[in-house]
Order: sequence, then structure tokens, then C-alpha cells
Amino acid sequence: MLTALAFSLALQTPTPTVTTEQDHRETLAMLGIQTLRPYADGMVPTAPNAANTTESKAWIWGDVPPLMKFSDGSEIKSREDWQRRRGELLEAFDREVYGRTPKRLPKVTWTLVEEKQEKIGDFDVIRKSLKGVVDNRSYPAISVEIPLTLVTPAGAKGKVPVILEFGFGMRPGGAAGPNRQNQAPAWTQQILKRGWGYAVIVPNAYQADSGAGLRSGIIGLVNKGKLRKPDDWGALKAWAWGASRALDYLQSDKAVDGKKVAIEGLSRYGKATLVTMVYEPRFAAGFVGSSGAGGVKLWRRDFGERETNLASSGEYHWMTPNFIKYAGPLTPADLPVDQHQFLALCAPRPVFVGTGSPNVEGHWVDSRGMFISTALASPAWELLGSSGLPTSVMPKEDSGLTDSVLAFRQHSGGHTNGPNWASFLDWFGRVLNISTSPRQN
Repeated sequence: MLTALAFSLALQTPTPTVTTEQDHRETLAMLGIQTLRPYADGMVPTAPNAANTTESKAWIWGDVPPLMKFSDGSEIKSREDWQRRRGELLEAFDREVYGRTPKRLPKVTWTLVEEKQEKIGDFDVIRKSLKGVVDNRSYPAISVEIPLTLVTPAGAKGKVPVILEFGFGMRPGGAAGPNRQNQAPAWTQQILKRGWGYAVIVPNAYQADSGAGLRSGIIGLVNKGKLRKPDDWGALKAWAWGASRALDYLQSDKAVDGKKVAIEGLSRYGKATLVTMVYEPRFAAGFVGSSGAGGVKLWRRDFGERETNLASSGEYHWMTPNFIKYAGPLTPADLPVDQHQFLALCAPRPVFVGTGSPNVEGHWVDSRGMFISTALASPAWELLGSSGLPTSVMPKEDSGLTDSVLAFRQHSGGHTNGPNWASFLDWFGRVLNISTSPRQN
């Protein structure tokens, strides 16, 4: 005779195997969408759907919605007003852009896989390899684990600040994964030289970066392998959830100053970094690198990557299904919000927005659009007694605006955070009043 638990397990079925194209088609059908507008081609300038790189043609969707007004048009004049406005904006972004985080999420149990003392460059460190095991008793057909690596200076006197990176894992010797380009010295060694620590979380391990992966990972586990509902969360929010769980661990580790943990990422992980900062108030600061569309870039600017790219089968999994509507039949002009408002939801905490040179990185991420968005978000910092950007004039490459709590810097390199690391670390130490303990072992 089956016990209640055994009977429940017997009813569980294996996770359905679907392709990205199939999941995308089913999502469009669920939303009642027949066709989407063409996505931007960033590779072939002569293509009919080539990405726009002409500034005079960028503003085709009208003015961005105001930040410091309620949805009824009344003015925001106080901190109390801002808290109400923040609730309005969060509801809109949850419903239309990133999706709603499930109210009931499984617990994560952290296990130390390995701890060893080793050398990274000139620095003696303690490296911990950790595994966060997600409780899957609600649907045993799907297993989810969160890999995390933590590196702290050996012999540190007291707890140290830590930079948590959305990355691709750690290579032997502590070097970061393949999203680091042409850095001398490496970002990891720049951090260790200051006497701080760093950590790397691997988001693809707990939520795949594809539409096919939506029936597995943490999203699939909560949905029991089924198609997402119209306002369900996407991968960006799921990756942010994993970062929050990593912060749970970091705040429990005796080597880490849990109140001085920053989150950092590049490109799609720059988008995830911004999402994490908005929804996880415990992170002390954020380093948002080349985030583009779905990150700091304004939706109402048709420059580089478009909303249609994020609605296509290649990227729709980042967003909530409802977002696809704005690539057909609706447009960005119909969105009740824009990304300067999303960035403003981080206020008054420190955020460093970074990008590369259009001449090297290209126009895809729309560096000017990200700067305009950052400038438009600045009043939220000012209202809350902090400091936004001091000007609406975009600075020259390699100069930046880093004296304020909301910072912006465009380096002269390509699609990497590499040339911005030194400026970010200087800024991070200053805005959080962190003393450095230079280490040379």
C-alpha cells in the first residue's frame, strides 16, 4: 500500500522536453499574438531590419514617462510620496516587464564542497567552493543547485567587503570566466590588493539562458515543468533570486562583511545586476556593466538592440511573457514605464553604470541611451538625500562622473567591465567609506 508521500511522488512526471521555438510559439498563442515586428539585426548594416545607429532616428516612440509624478499626474514632493510612487512602478514592472516573483519559493541549503588555502597571483587567499541545494520536494522531477565560489584574503583582520559577480564559474587559479577581456591586472587581483574579497555565482546553473530552459531550473521547479503564465517571472528575475540566496550565505560567513556586499555583471548579467539591485535591498551597491535593452537603456530609444529582440525566441525568456505584447501588437510607446524609472528604484543606494566605447564595443547597448536614462533617474537620489549625476551632459570616454552616489563611466574599450574596474573599486570604497588594507604577500 502506497504511503501518502509515495503516492505523491508517483504522480510526478518527468520534466517535458521542449525546444525554445516550441515554448516561444506556445507563449505567443497563450497571449493571442499572431505576429511580432522584426527584431534588429546588429550584424548586417544593410539588412532590411538593421539596427538603427543614427541618433536623429532614435526617438521614434515619443517622450519617456515622468519619474517624479504619480500615474494620475500629481507631483511627488516627499519621501513618503516616493514610497507610494515606488509601489506604483514596481507593480507596473512586475506585470509588464520582468514578471512577478512567486510568493512561495523553496528554501536553499548551503553546503561547503571544498575549502582550501591557495595563491592567486601574489595573494594568499582562502577559496571556498559552495553549493546551494534547492528544496525540490514539491516537484522532485526537477533538481536545482546554485554554484558559488568565495575568495577572501588569508589572514584578514576582521570581516571584509565582497564583490559578487554574475559569472561563468572560476578557472583554476581563481581567474574569472570568459567574460573578462584584456585586464591587467585582473579584476580579482585588484580586489585582493585592497584587502577585500570576491565571489562568483553561476546563474546558468540554476536557470538556463534559453527558452527551452523555462520548463526546468528554478522557474520550471516552481511551475512544475509547465508553460509560464502571462505575468510569470523570467530568467533575469530568477538570476536575481539566486543572487539573493547567495547573499544569504555571504551574510552568514564569518569572513564577510555582509553589509558591504556589491553585485556586478556585464551585458545580460548587467541587466540581471540591475534587477537584483531593485528587488534585493540588502546589496550595498551595484556595478551595472553594458546592460543595454532590458537594463539601463531606454525602451523608447530605437538605437541598437530593440524591444523586439527581447521578445524574440532568442531572448524572450529573460522577460515576463506579457512583455512580448510590446513587440506586437503594442509598441514601447504603450509601455506605462521606462528604464530610468526602474533604475531609480535602486535609490538612494550606490549604483555605478558602466559601458564601453561605441567605436570598440559597438552601438548595440546604446551607451548614450544608458547615460540619458541614468541622468533622468538622478532626481530620485536627490529627493532621498543622496547624490545623482551632477550634469545631463555625457562625459568623455575614460573620464566619467564618479563623485556621486549614482555614477556613470564610459571607458574606451569594448564589451567588458575591465577598464572600469579600478574606477568602480575607488568609487565603492569611497561611497561606502571602506578603508583599504593593501596586501602584498
